[in-house]
Amino acid sequence: MKTTTNIMIVGVGGQGTLLASRILGNVLVHEGHDVKVSEVHGMSQRGGSVVTYVKYGEKVYSPIIGEGEADIILAFEQLEAYRALPYLKRGGTIITATQCIDPMPVITGAAKYPDGLCDKIAAEANLISCDALALAKEAGTGKAANVVLIGILAKRTEIPYETWVEILKTTVPAKFLDVNLRAFEMGYNV
Repeated sequence: MKTTTNIMIVGVGGQGTLLASRILGNVLVHEGHDVKVSEVHGMSQRGGSVVTYVKYGEKVYSPIIGEGEADIILAFEQLEAYRALPYLKRGGTIITATQCIDPMPVITGAAKYPDGLCDKIAAEANLISCDALALAKEAGTGKAANVVLIGILAKRTEIPYETWVEILKTTVPAKFLDVNLRAFEMGYNV
């Protein structure tokens, strides 16, 4: 009997992964789940990898998600999605933005950004990909791509739409609320 659900949120520093994990955690607590969140920061302030583990269920004892344990990976960038693939359990789902952010070896010319990552991911997992950055810009700012992805995730849960909106209203700063509500709606309708 499964007692927890495991979600990994992966991205690059500055993409809003931490806000996304706060929104998700707040929604899950609101729904009565025991929730554990653990943030792993790489060189996030310099565009490095950022990983957040979110585990929820009736009772959660540890926030850490090991290889092959993630039910869902929410990825803000393609290469980060591909790097996280070993953590996805068989039959799991990866929701990823199609955005590509060059890591330092690519920036310095020591490596080339890999081609065809979404195709490689789709060969191994259930994949939902979308140009979250373009949708966020359409909503009013590219900085809301994280909330577009939360909207995509929300649509695939049993948690009511109204709960997500309520939590967005209490989690996102008021001056950014309208654009984030539009971004959430766009992601929800993907």
